[in-house]
Amino acid sequence: AAIDFTFIYDLVKDMYSEVGRPSIDPVILVKLTFIQYTFGIRSMRKTIEEVETNMAYRWFLGYGFHDKVPHFSTFGKNYERRFKDTDLFEQIFYRILMTAANKKLISAEH
Repeated sequence: AAIDFTFIYDLVKDMYSEVGRPSIDPVILVKLTFIQYTFGIRSMRKTIEEVETNMAYRWFLGYGFHDKVPHFSTFGKNYERRFKDTDLFEQIFYRILMTAANKKLISAEH
């Protein structure tokens, strides 16, 4: 992968519990937001609709053709519980941008 997203697990480990129902993978939450903002999709509902039919998005998220995509409300609930009133998303996206810039995947010229 051009960018390794596994650093996210260390940043959010204190926000997840080993007990209870399994939660959506935090890397998926970040990648969904990444897709939404990169491609100018206006809502998470629309982003999920796009992911359901776009094989490139599914590949990026690690989903196979028949894998179930999370409901759009799952994103909102997880964001509210774990990321609201924190700067974690900003930290994560800053690191992604810095990695992309260091690998010359993006340029500040445009």
